[in-house]
Amino acid sequence: MSQKLNQIFSALADPTRRDILMMLLEDDMAVTDVAEPFDMSLAAISKHLIVLSNAGLILQERRGRVKWCKLDTEAIHAAFIWIQSFGQLDPMNLDSFEEFLETEKLLNKPGST
Repeated sequence: MSQKLNQIFSALADPTRRDILMMLLEDDMAVTDVAEPFDMSLAAISKHLIVLSNAGLILQERRGRVKWCKLDTEAIHAAFIWIQSFGQLDPMNLDSFEEFLETEKLLNKPGST
């Protein structure tokens, strides 16, 4: 497996980063808005965003004094193509991916089993 795919799957392995991707499915967000729902420091969120950015899963750009994050589906598509090479999988469907992320979010809520 290529180094890039390793980075993608490593980034996707963390539930916080999957939650961030799910949030970015809806719209671009400022870093401070990404951090808001999480019970962790802005520095910790920034580290997660760096991992996602290095994996190519998000793009970050500065607009004035605010840093914005945007989902980049190209990397997810590359990972999906690799998974699809095993056959038996349907073509990429971002709605299904969003449903998967939502399920993961519900399963990883504090207090859920």
